[in-house]
Amino acid sequence: MVAEHVPPTSIADTSITDASITGAPAAGAPIVVASNRGPVSYRRGPDGGLVAGRGGGGLVSGLSSIERGAGAVWVCAALGEGDREAARAAGRRLDPGDTGGHRVRMLDIPAGTFADAYNGIANSVLWFLHHMLYQTPLEPVFDKAFREQWTAYEAYNSAFADAVAEEAAEGAAVLVQDYHLSLVPGLLRARRPDLRIGHFSHTPWAPPDYFRVLPDDVAGQLLRGLLGGDRAAFLTPRWAEAFAACCADVLGAEVARDGEGRAAEVRFEGRVTRLGVHGLGADGDFLRERAHRPDVEERMAALRAQIGPERRAIVRVDRTELSKNIVRGLHAYRRLLEDRPQWRGRVVHVAFAYPSRQDLAVYRDYTAEVERVAREINSAFGTEGWEPVALHVKDDFARSLAAYRLADVALVNPIRDGMNLVAKEVPVVSDHGCALVLSREAGAAAELGDEAILVNPYDVEATARALHLALLMDPGERAERTKRLAAAATALPPARWFTDQLRAL
Repeated sequence: MVAEHVPPTSIADTSITDASITGAPAAGAPIVVASNRGPVSYRRGPDGGLVAGRGGGGLVSGLSSIERGAGAVWVCAALGEGDREAARAAGRRLDPGDTGGHRVRMLDIPAGTFADAYNGIANSVLWFLHHMLYQTPLEPVFDKAFREQWTAYEAYNSAFADAVAEEAAEGAAVLVQDYHLSLVPGLLRARRPDLRIGHFSHTPWAPPDYFRVLPDDVAGQLLRGLLGGDRAAFLTPRWAEAFAACCADVLGAEVARDGEGRAAEVRFEGRVTRLGVHGLGADGDFLRERAHRPDVEERMAALRAQIGPERRAIVRVDRTELSKNIVRGLHAYRRLLEDRPQWRGRVVHVAFAYPSRQDLAVYRDYTAEVERVAREINSAFGTEGWEPVALHVKDDFARSLAAYRLADVALVNPIRDGMNLVAKEVPVVSDHGCALVLSREAGAAAELGDEAILVNPYDVEATARALHLALLMDPGERAERTKRLAAAATALPPARWFTDQLRAL
């Protein structure tokens, strides 16, 4: 992808405010979590002061499963100027009143270094690589600008390794999260060989032929980074196998397999890195409770009025992330209306496309294309009393839950996805049962495929047929399938997903 250009960082700009540390204090933390995003973010309030907002997601739920007295520390990055001001004011640790009682160290990484590491490498190279999103006739181009951004990525990872090395007690368990921090396990191993280090990848992993798009030295550096840990874990066996294959192909590493033939260990340069799989599930208890609060009921009433009486609802809830495949989903819906005119006036596609990464031009362009195609469908098929596509672009969690509850069909058709929690959340809160049309390229397909209608995400014609079949599904069958989907979706809730990783270390 061609990303917006960020001015190269100077040597001075790559210096991190947390000094490099090579040893642990006597009273370090027994558990350390490292991730780009932390459990809190800061913004300026109306009075000019900093206001803390609590984060959500699987990591926050997972860390919440650890007793406050366990002494765990969460190391994260300051993502914006509000975060940086809070980090500077706090010193080593943020105010526990802002973080829900968690001990959080937020790193004040210079804005230029962060931008090059986060947007230049993590989001514009590694995300595109693992989701196989490149238009290879034109991209990627690994030139001088890339090398400058890669230097920032190295500095960013080094800052995390330094901070974790300082925070961790002797023999502590360290869980490093995601592609932003791929180099941290190896860097941390060099600083603190006593630690038990695990890395978890929340994305897919590219197969060897695609991974080799990277410059050879960078490809090797990324793999060596993860192999510096005691354990590398993934959302599905498919992604673990792809990682192992890359290690064998790029580094010549040995892959040991278990009794069932699955990749179990990677052996390289005298070290053994165990492979693990933890399929993150939905937080069923939270979702069911949250989905029945008054604000959700209000939004359900508004959505029902927008859809109209006696009409079916095809629901999708996504960020306008390129991998989510929203545009092809809209094309499939248009094909449904073209090929099956009996559905005209009888179904509404409720599409929540919440803007994502709008600081990158390609994401802004994609969001604009989603809006254009939705308008085109409404113009071609809409009538005075029926708007075929109800597109919402303003993020609203309560409205998303309302849509989950009333959906007749859920469309989840990513090009490629590490897991996809929307596919798991919809059946958990569905009121009357929901047919799931699911991409076979979503990690969730490995767990939900038996009860979903699987599709090739590139095949618009087949997706249109799948939507037709889903709309025709008998209500009793739909309800039974939804029960089984919900059971599978909540099999490994965030708290257990997190503690299972700790136990495995």
